[in-house]
Amino acid sequence: MRGPRPTTHPSRVRARGATIAAFVALAPLLPAAAAAVETLKVDTALSYVCDLPSGPQTATVRITAAFPERASAGEEVRPTDVTTTVELPAAAVADLKALEAAEVRAETALGVAVGQNGRETGAAWRGTAQPVGVPAEGPLALVTTGEVPAVTTSAAGDLSFTAGNLDVGLALSAADGTPADPASLSVPCAPDADAEQGGPLATVPVAPGPSTGEPSGSPSPSDSAPASSSPSAPGPDPSGSQDGGTPTRGLPQTGESGPGAGRPREGAPAGAPEVADAAPGASAGARSAPTCRNEQATPTTLTAYITGYSNVRKLNGANIIPVSCVFIEQGEPGVEFRPDGMHVVQKSDADLFHEGRKQTPPFKATFLTFGFAPTTATLVLEQVGPMSVESDMLANFPVYTSDAYVRAALVLRVLDARVNGTPLDVGPSCRTEKPLTSVEPDPAKYPGDHLVLHGRGRQVIPDPATGYQLTSGGALTGEVTIPAFKGCGAGGENLDRLFTASISGSGNYIKQIQGQTCSAGLEDPPMDQCTEDRQPLVIPKPER
Repeated sequence: MRGPRPTTHPSRVRARGATIAAFVALAPLLPAAAAAVETLKVDTALSYVCDLPSGPQTATVRITAAFPERASAGEEVRPTDVTTTVELPAAAVADLKALEAAEVRAETALGVAVGQNGRETGAAWRGTAQPVGVPAEGPLALVTTGEVPAVTTSAAGDLSFTAGNLDVGLALSAADGTPADPASLSVPCAPDADAEQGGPLATVPVAPGPSTGEPSGSPSPSDSAPASSSPSAPGPDPSGSQDGGTPTRGLPQTGESGPGAGRPREGAPAGAPEVADAAPGASAGARSAPTCRNEQATPTTLTAYITGYSNVRKLNGANIIPVSCVFIEQGEPGVEFRPDGMHVVQKSDADLFHEGRKQTPPFKATFLTFGFAPTTATLVLEQVGPMSVESDMLANFPVYTSDAYVRAALVLRVLDARVNGTPLDVGPSCRTEKPLTSVEPDPAKYPGDHLVLHGRGRQVIPDPATGYQLTSGGALTGEVTIPAFKGCGAGGENLDRLFTASISGSGNYIKQIQGQTCSAGLEDPPMDQCTEDRQPLVIPKPER
């Protein structure tokens, strides 16, 4: 006879009680400790020009943050309580209404130049916002918040923070909650050149550290190099950034994909401030990534790494899409003349690649079954049909605008699962019953079940391009429906309903980041694109 199992609840309750008691005991000390740290609170309103569907529009960007009033060399300087408020004008609301958007969810990436003693490096201050309704008329304020990276410097001297370009990503929803058409909108913004206030945010005095031996504010002899921000010096070139190539002040150079790559730029003088966290992009040899080498590359072949986040609406959380390899075979560009001008169109074919298969590497996801049982599953996205990248560029000199759509037939497959740490036999064929689906903007031309991601780019000659570009990469966004599951279970146990109830459903937002491509089929692949063994040099970092 089997007796009742001992319960572990009391020990968990005691542990939780001990934690709460410890916090209560320390709570009276926290205000005093906080008061000992003097802060400089910043509230700055800056004028920006944002590229909207109707054309450039002036917007006010208000940045609030708290900085330490002073620091010593070697100490972290971490801005806190950072809020970015983008006040879009009435014309922007009219644009959103024209797209039949009833609700928007914003993400921002603000390029910040961090300078000291004539040296400068870049950081990105990222923020996310809750969905807000689009008003019938008038302006629209989008408020984003998020943690920003810390900065350290080994030298004494004033540490300055200056706002640069701003990328605003908007996820658009219709009145019925379904994705609008398009489902996303990329809005690149740049400081207004005619504004008087510029973009300075704060200056933090840095005193000599215990081992620097430098007089405060006096650069070392090596600090006499010209400032990287001088007009004659080349600025940062974030061709791997979210916007695919905006010359954003404070953002990283090629090889550091994504705004906010934090270490000093390559080629920057020694002694530049350092931003915490690894750079979002790095060489394949420096960071872990799956093999991405196309042995049958042609002169038109591109290879690239992709990654990102996928929100699972039912789980109220996001799962990371692992760094994955994609092979792209560029199609022949064509020219079409339409009422609005000349269009250059190109359709390229693509395939996922992992160890010889058309799929992503396996990745972990954690969710709750029955609303309370913690479940960890190993998943893979498996390509079961064509994948394409279609771009359409409107060439109205000197302004070129482009839209890119990625379409892919992918199923979500479950390899294994554990519920409360206990293995669950899902069988060898547990997967969604059909591919993930999105609202297709052109269903007559592209029938069938597939997901759709969208990216937008823009270039005003002679300035560099902004937004997503096939070759330089950037952000692609969309929403998908996860279908019901089938084939889950073993030994006569059917687990289809378990996974369907826990995961399947609509309104799952995806943000995919593509890194700089590698022209792997060229006789001499560019060194700033490819590793020595012809793999993509840039490994992007996922962005929410």
